Amino acid sequence: MIRLYSLFVLLDLALLVVALIDCLSAEEFAIRALPRVAWVFIILLFSPVGAIAWFVAGRPAPPVRLSNGKVWRPGNGFPESDRPRQRGAQLAPDDDPEFLKNLATSLRDDESMMKKWEADLRRREEDLRRRESDDKEQ
Repeated sequence: MIRLYSLFVLLDLALLVVALIDCLSAEEFAIRALPRVAWVFIILLFSPVGAIAWFVAGRPAPPVRLSNGKVWRPGNGFPESDRPRQRGAQLAPDDDPEFLKNLATSLRDDESMMKKWEADLRRREEDLRRRESDDKEQ
């Protein structure tokens, strides 16, 4: 029983040391979820759960090799030309060039319609004023 307990203590100590070294050697900008100081305290105070949490949630994400052979690191984003798209997927309106082209035409049509309505409204108001002034004169 003592051997089993000592084995667990050694495993916990090894996990703690490896997690602490990994946390301290990681680049500050690449650490996820919390600042480095918080991760160090979590690893030290909540052993072995803190070390396991570091490996699951705090450790920098590994780079991903894309199908075109380029390497992408999480947080780098995608340039528009390299952005992965699903075939047949619908584009958002602000990403669809056809929609953006039609938007300018639609705005011009709306402006011309508004000008026609305003002119019609002015004409009707003038007609109404003329009728009222003609009714007062009689």
